[in-house]
Amino acid sequence: MQEENSPQAFWERHYQGVSPKSSGRPSAVLTNFVAQRQPQRALELGCAKGDDAVWLAGQGWQVTAVDVSQTALDYARRNAEAVGVEGRISFSKHDLSQSFPAGEFELVCAVFLESPVEFSRIKVLRRAAEAVARKGLLIIASHGSIAPWSWAEPDTEFPAAEEVLKDLDLESDCWKEVFVGPSLRQATGPGGQTAQVTDTLVILERI
Repeated sequence: MQEENSPQAFWERHYQGVSPKSSGRPSAVLTNFVAQRQPQRALELGCAKGDDAVWLAGQGWQVTAVDVSQTALDYARRNAEAVGVEGRISFSKHDLSQSFPAGEFELVCAVFLESPVEFSRIKVLRRAAEAVARKGLLIIASHGSIAPWSWAEPDTEFPAAEEVLKDLDLESDCWKEVFVGPSLRQATGPGGQTAQVTDTLVILERI
């Protein structure tokens, strides 16, 4: 039985209240940093309605797509079926603070893996780094500013990319920094509104 304020309960309520349809748009960080890489095995943490998982599968990746919400996973599966890539995606339900997918991956993505309810994010991101295979890529994208439609408090302070990297506490001689810093993006809100926002990116390749 779900606790009322658990991450699973929160995200179930969230996804049950939104459209099941995919935006059809992958995250900009993927198109910028992944499009030219050889498709192999990918792990997406927090797949939501499947926009990124579907795009990766369409590029030839074999994707493990994870979310804490069964409703989100159901939406993502239907969106994958709609474009015929469901055979390249394995959908898996995890509360990542409690369990984590097994295996190694040439791409591990944690794109906006953030939550307004309590969540052991750094612990999960460290586990994500452990899942990256040699010569694989770790992508962490976080919010660096507040969009007008955000549920974040106006005075929210976001950690810089260098702080996120420091908190990961990785062995520096095992990783190559591909990009660590802020990135501007034109974002689209749930009502179709747009605004320029800042993303905080930590993109590392395991040596």
